Amino acid sequence: MKVVDVIAVPVRSGFFRDDQASIREGAAHDGFLYQGHPATPGFRRIREAGVAVSIMLLLEDGRVAYGDCAEVQYAGVGGRAPLIDPGALIAEIGQALQPQLLGRDITSFRELGNQIDALEYGGRPLSTSLRYGISQALLDAAAQSAGLTMAEVIRDEYDTGVVLTPVPLYAQSGDERYTNVDKMITKRVDVFPHGLINTVEGKLGSDGRLLLDYVQWVRDRIVAIGEPGFAPVIHIDVYGTLGIIFEADLDRIATYLDELRQRAAPFALRLEHPIDAGDREAQIETYVKLRALLSVRGIDVALVADEWCNTLDDIRAFVAAGAADMIQVKTPDLGGVGNVIEALLDVRRAGVGAFCGGTCNETDVSARVSAHIAMACGATQVLAKPGMGVDEGVMLVGNEMARVAALARARLTV
Repeated sequence: MKVVDVIAVPVRSGFFRDDQASIREGAAHDGFLYQGHPATPGFRRIREAGVAVSIMLLLEDGRVAYGDCAEVQYAGVGGRAPLIDPGALIAEIGQALQPQLLGRDITSFRELGNQIDALEYGGRPLSTSLRYGISQALLDAAAQSAGLTMAEVIRDEYDTGVVLTPVPLYAQSGDERYTNVDKMITKRVDVFPHGLINTVEGKLGSDGRLLLDYVQWVRDRIVAIGEPGFAPVIHIDVYGTLGIIFEADLDRIATYLDELRQRAAPFALRLEHPIDAGDREAQIETYVKLRALLSVRGIDVALVADEWCNTLDDIRAFVAAGAADMIQVKTPDLGGVGNVIEALLDVRRAGVGAFCGGTCNETDVSARVSAHIAMACGATQVLAKPGMGVDEGVMLVGNEMARVAALARARLTV
């Protein structure tokens, strides 16, 4: 299946991009926005409308393969790539990608995806978001050429040995951390609520009491309105704020996590990014020490790695060190989706929880691709995305997995 044209156009993402540094420092809300000046380079405001660039590969038979260049909500921090500039990205597509793809015959994904991911532009690797978007389109084109779903192509080309069934859905509440929990319980979401505990004031509390009370409320709400037998995992992201209030004292953090676990019981508890150590090596060392401390004290809280664990190399370093119980493979941060696939497989084979994540700030296209990847790699959970409304992401990713599973089953019986 030959590529006859490469078309790129600016599009909207599913949420906003936020200056995490300013928010963590206590930027005040102004309605849905924030007051004050941004602290992270590239931001003009603390909260800006999310942007993306859609790549369309026009194929010789008239069909179109799609991929979207997207970025995370908290771009430009924690070792991540700088903010997307749609105009610059489209210029890069025209100059670096079009010459490589026009007339190219796409019959498979893995080899070509790796080749494109290794291209350079101006003496540096292609932009992370560009590699993310074009690899989605190449995977889509390979699937259309083979008459298969993207999940089937991944399963076969990477020999994952996975039966294509839906994986547990993980939803995040955003700032509507009470109303959205009711939605998640009613829709039987497998893992929630995230909680967006990204500031001390108003969310965590200077002594952590606000979060303790919130987790207790989530637990009680599941018991009160959940159907019999419903036992979701409670997953909270604290954006490094425990390190702030406990002054990076791991013993005090462990004591707090024990109390948090008791508030969540009988439901399992996962805690994402309890402390930000400032760089990859320090983050790994800190997580290893905290995990050991939790183990010695018998505190059953699973630690989830996110910041400073962005690239395939980062993820392999965290896995090798035994630094986390679960690793979020944050899809837009890894460049080509081939790296996402390799990361999820490496994590799963190491016996670590494989979280096919991403961001609320992605698009419908990238969310669907992530659903295929999660299923084909046997991920532990997949993010319901994009957006912060819960309903849309749960529908989009959940329905895509249901369709793919049904198609894969039907092919086995033909």
